[in-house]
Amino acid sequence: MRDTINNPVVFLSSASRAGTLKKYRTFFWAGLSALGLLGLIRPVQGQTKTAAQQPNLGSRSAKIIQVGSLKFKDLNKNGKLDPYEDWRLSAEARSKDLLARMSTEQKVGFMLISTTRLQNDWAFEAPKNKEPITSGFNEDDLVATTNIFTRKPLPVPLMNAAGTTKAVTQYHLRHFILRASTSPRIMAEWANKLQALCEQQPLGIPAIVASNPRNHVTTTAAIGTSVGQTAFSTWPGELGLSAMRDLKLTREFADIARQEWAATGLRKGYMYMADLATEPRWQRVDGTFGENAEWAAQMISQVILGFQGPKLGPASVAMTTKHFPGGGAGKDGQDPHFEWGKTEVFPGNMLANNLIPFKAAIKAGTSAIMPYYSMPVGTKYEEVAYAYNRGVIHDLLRTELGFNGIINSDTGPIEMMPWGAESWSITQRYHRALQAGVNLFAGTADPTELLKTVQTNPTDMALIDDSIRRLLLEKFTLGLFENPYVDEDAAEKIVNNPQFVARANVALRKSVVLLRNDAKSLPLKAKTKVYFESYQKRYGTPDAGPGEVYAAKDQSSDLEFVKTPEEADVILLWLKPSGKPLFNSDGSPLYLSLSRNAVDISYINALTAKKPTILVVNYTSPWVINEIYNNDTKSRFQGVLATFGTTPEALLDVVSGKFNPTGKMPFTTPVSEEAAKNQKEDVPGYQEGAGYPLFKYDEGLNYSVK
Repeated sequence: MRDTINNPVVFLSSASRAGTLKKYRTFFWAGLSALGLLGLIRPVQGQTKTAAQQPNLGSRSAKIIQVGSLKFKDLNKNGKLDPYEDWRLSAEARSKDLLARMSTEQKVGFMLISTTRLQNDWAFEAPKNKEPITSGFNEDDLVATTNIFTRKPLPVPLMNAAGTTKAVTQYHLRHFILRASTSPRIMAEWANKLQALCEQQPLGIPAIVASNPRNHVTTTAAIGTSVGQTAFSTWPGELGLSAMRDLKLTREFADIARQEWAATGLRKGYMYMADLATEPRWQRVDGTFGENAEWAAQMISQVILGFQGPKLGPASVAMTTKHFPGGGAGKDGQDPHFEWGKTEVFPGNMLANNLIPFKAAIKAGTSAIMPYYSMPVGTKYEEVAYAYNRGVIHDLLRTELGFNGIINSDTGPIEMMPWGAESWSITQRYHRALQAGVNLFAGTADPTELLKTVQTNPTDMALIDDSIRRLLLEKFTLGLFENPYVDEDAAEKIVNNPQFVARANVALRKSVVLLRNDAKSLPLKAKTKVYFESYQKRYGTPDAGPGEVYAAKDQSSDLEFVKTPEEADVILLWLKPSGKPLFNSDGSPLYLSLSRNAVDISYINALTAKKPTILVVNYTSPWVINEIYNNDTKSRFQGVLATFGTTPEALLDVVSGKFNPTGKMPFTTPVSEEAAKNQKEDVPGYQEGAGYPLFKYDEGLNYSVK
């Protein structure tokens, strides 16, 4: 791949887009070069830097040291060039030098990653005002005394977030998770302010800011899982990316997202899930790439390569692949955020199947891996949560699979989800997690208890030092010590730019799956009168009555949209079932039938009896649809399609034939609630037997071309 000077929009590599690339080359080059953002956005492939190749330095307070014709940042402000400031040295050598300069307090703070908030950002609490989020710091501490999952008192108060200045200057935190959804400029401005504050500190160690996914259409966004649809380019949900069956476009998605993230100062992804959707009732199925381990492995590989490149470097966004060794086999589909979902079971003896995507992630070079909260039952491993499980973390992940990166705990296993370790003290839990191999602890901003652990167990200092070394390696390799700053003007121009939108629009269409077209009624002919209803009710609220009727703003689809079913030739019904939100779980059984997931079956059956119907189901889970689609009612439906987070326009392009569907199902849907209940948690649907599926894994039709 050519240098960014000649090819700034790095994802536009095909000859078919050469004209578009030429059009935007000057525009992007000017924006990226203005304040040094080019160093972040340059291609991640095919470039190696010689020891004497001067990098762009970004500085706010650190003075510049001149050595011959070369320049370096005096991060510790001692007036001389120290090894960790010398970009000619290896990341390993620089990490070793800086590690020796850090105090125990600095090291302990460096091992925590917690939520950070912007001014007027009220994540995890009720808003204190109605002012918009700005790029200023939120200086409020956010402390909880009750476990939000078990609803029981916490053993010690939990600081979910610290005031930003305190976090940096007193607690020595340098790893943060940004939850807010705001404009690219505000994010970039805030990121620069955070890095400037870090640069002012004695060693000048930069911060790294992480986020959950920000580029997807999803109906299940929640703090800790997905930020949802934001100002960034909008792509299908993870299941939709999988349904495309297009690894090249998947890689392109990740590279585009990388550019957007880096432009705004996000350099670490808390994503993606390598878990398998083998338990259809699990409420996190929509964060996976489906039920097939081999395909999920290919997907996770392309996503990592797109975000990081073949090798982590100054253009990369570092990935945190989760949740090792796979969280998709929770007993009865329950999730281990909660005590009633803490056990993971393997009735099909398929634990090894879970590991296939993680092996691929390791081979692709993922920077970090996150263990889940679960405790394995019925295996050779200790029945204790994975964060404490030395057999799983050290022996399996580190030794057997050969992972050398960062092991990042999920949020809160020490204070909130200590499954199998409930009787241990907080310091005992930290000690056991360190012994197991955890390098970065997520969920608390207060280093007090970890510091106590080190003071109580001096032998743990070797483990602390090993963790700091790994964490520093990531920062040095990402180039953050040379230039952690971004170009705020360029961020606005890069994020969601027209080329990115165009490629995302292709993906939104490719993610749609055509499942049934027995009468060859699809695509619909021009001038067909269509009643298009999008039906989505919130879980737990009255679900009676119609959904939203689509009123086309333009007639580009060549279809004629009407306001009532009676006026229509055909009904286009887009069902979006709404399951019980993950964080509203109460331990009661989980169901997949439409009537238990905010769909008024009586209304739907009455509607589809009026006119021939095209049924579209948005699958965030493998919904059971036999209450409306069965042997008695199938004749009503001219076609059946599946979506996994897309737009009405994309769906209409498929239905009208402007886009020939190519998508394939990423999982199997059970034929009935009973089938879902009787399946084995760790066995993919395509192996559950002939009586299990309604729609099969990898099923998908297209329009025959004459």
